[in-house]
Amino acid sequence: MDVAEPNLRKADLLVDIRAVGVNPGEAYIRSVRSAEAGGRVVLGWEFAGVVSAVGSAQAGFAIGDRVLGTGDVTRDGCWAERLAVDHRVVAKIPDQLSFVDAASLPIGGLTAWEAVFRDRDRLPAGVDRVLVVGGAGGVGSLATQLLKARTDAFVVATPSRQESREWCAAMGADLVVDHTQDVVAQLGESGIDQVDMVFSTAGTAGSLKWIARLLRPFGHLSAIDVALPFDAGPLVAKSLSLHTEMVFAKITGGFDLTSQGTILGEITDHVVSGRLRPIVTTRLDGLTVHNMKTAHTLLESKRTIGKVVIVV
Repeated sequence: MDVAEPNLRKADLLVDIRAVGVNPGEAYIRSVRSAEAGGRVVLGWEFAGVVSAVGSAQAGFAIGDRVLGTGDVTRDGCWAERLAVDHRVVAKIPDQLSFVDAASLPIGGLTAWEAVFRDRDRLPAGVDRVLVVGGAGGVGSLATQLLKARTDAFVVATPSRQESREWCAAMGADLVVDHTQDVVAQLGESGIDQVDMVFSTAGTAGSLKWIARLLRPFGHLSAIDVALPFDAGPLVAKSLSLHTEMVFAKITGGFDLTSQGTILGEITDHVVSGRLRPIVTTRLDGLTVHNMKTAHTLLESKRTIGKVVIVV
């Protein structure tokens, strides 16, 4: 459908969209949220494109800049020709990076960064072993890479299929185990009886018992899928810390927005230096109804590896 041009706020950039990354969270939103009568819901919160206009209060960007970012979940998303987005959650795309590769980075990169480094840009003190549950997905893939690029931590990743195992190893995981089997026993066979942090990207509630067994006392569980009802009881006996992560928390809460643009800039710097690789595995050409449906069908299968990107 045709809609009015995006409303440009003072701190906004108007971006002509070139590529969009597709995320499981968008498929979930589509399954539970409907537009009001006569209204619309425009999905899409991971993009790469070109700045075509700038607001009066923005700084650091000019028309013609190539940019990537997430946007704002409370506004129209990027499944459109143009997007209005706060400049503080946007970063420039280096010349060496294509629009397609750039679109595979923002959501997974920011989510992983904030989940494991929190607001301190580093791991908590004493965290030397990290287990990434769901290591073959978009967030898990970038979490493993960021941990290996920025820390000395020993990283364990959990996939379930052989293809996923190979992908996790390619992302840099030091050890790969199958999360459909006894994870604690598999790690024990490798001489690991405890880890300092578990980053869980899916199925957290159903995995709490073995996660609590595996974590050391005063260890850390970071999760992106905590939803009610959620029984944190298994974490209490070991005085474990529970960290939740929602990538739009800063922009919806009006807190430290510039940090997200800074993080995206550091992520692209890591790509240019070769310390991190984009994670596109499926490319669909054209922002069409067919491709939108195809992308969500792939994600809902829960068997995707890396990132699905639609080229506009």
